Amino acid sequence: GSRERSSGPARLGMGSQDVSGSEGCPFCQIANNQTDTEILLSDDELVCFRDVKPGATHHYLVVSRRHIDNCKTLQGDNIPLVERMKKMGRSILEKNKVCDLDDVRMGFHLPPFSSVPHLHLHALAPASKMNLKSQLRYGPQSHWFITVDNVLSQLRTRGKVK
Repeated sequence: GSRERSSGPARLGMGSQDVSGSEGCPFCQIANNQTDTEILLSDDELVCFRDVKPGATHHYLVVSRRHIDNCKTLQGDNIPLVERMKKMGRSILEKNKVCDLDDVRMGFHLPPFSSVPHLHLHALAPASKMNLKSQLRYGPQSHWFITVDNVLSQLRTRGKVK
């Protein structure tokens, strides 16, 4: 089945940012409950679900319901959003009994290394138990993974992510 979705009144009044690229975006579809992905946490702005290719025992994604391409498109006024993403990342780890919240990696892939072109925060734990492949993708030595704290400090100082 290729059922066509109507792009009727439901899409009006949402602002152009929401619509850009969201039709074929898998994370927009998850955020709009158009898939069978289990949503673990959600609020008006964010949804959280398991990563399909986990890089650690606990590996969750926090995505914005609004389509934002990646962390490079964030601006200073996105700081509250990123802070809420971080908070939701911590709550899902706590909810899943991750006791050592210091042994956690939380961050974003820098384009062009983001698998899905929709802003998503990776929350991984325990970081110390990640295998080599995961360390290369999400670890401190990865050139294409930026921690949520680095993103926040860049937004605070520069107003955008380098």
